[in-house]
Amino acid sequence: MTTALITGSTAGIGAAFARRLAAQGHNLVLVARDTKRLGEQATELHDRHGIEAEVLAADLATDEGIAAVEQRLGDRTHPVDLLVNNAGFGNKGRYLEVSMADELTMLKVHIEAVLRLTSAATESMRSRGRGGVINVASVAAFVPRGTYGASKAWVVQFTQGAARDLGGSGVRLMALCPGFVRTEFHQRAGMGTDNIPGWMWLDADKLVAAALADLARGKTVSIPDPRYKALMGVVKLTPRGLLGGMSSRTGRKYGPQ
Repeated sequence: MTTALITGSTAGIGAAFARRLAAQGHNLVLVARDTKRLGEQATELHDRHGIEAEVLAADLATDEGIAAVEQRLGDRTHPVDLLVNNAGFGNKGRYLEVSMADELTMLKVHIEAVLRLTSAATESMRSRGRGGVINVASVAAFVPRGTYGASKAWVVQFTQGAARDLGGSGVRLMALCPGFVRTEFHQRAGMGTDNIPGWMWLDADKLVAAALADLARGKTVSIPDPRYKALMGVVKLTPRGLLGGMSSRTGRKYGPQ
């Protein structure tokens, strides 16, 4: 059986990836900060699906946490065949309302950790001639909307460029760009969600199924829902200046409360 490593595995999109991959028979390496939740998740997935679920408690906002996951990804005796870089968070507030420390922590998790873990995984995968990486970004990557969107835009650009550079190696890379998904994300950031229209919400399990199908097709960017694909099509045709104003107004309406 192949092995998948998932960061931020205990909730939301990460947990949906864990459920789906375990049901498909993949062994798992589950990475998150909460040791207790990791243990409970590993036990449940092992008992339900008969797979091996290894736990690795690591905080990707620290050098020590990133290094621990890098070391596991570089283990050639127990190779990882699929990496899902899912860990991430949002800060409540506009630019200059968020502390510099919090902004830098976001960049550590969304950019430095993604770069280092993708590099550790793909180096080993390239030597074996197979493997895959899914870097979870956001549709926020396509609109000018603060540090969060900027960090996710980096994830998309980096993933596409790395995918081109590794073309023909047997290693696939894909940026996953979901919209609003009902997870713990908004609650942890202190963001209100009551004013977000129902049609904008996505189901995490359906999103993951679509993402894995897109990876199998060789896509380098996945927007796994027709509604958001249509919205992003409109975004591409909208002048950047106008888009910036629209994004700011939308953020005030549907963003942190």
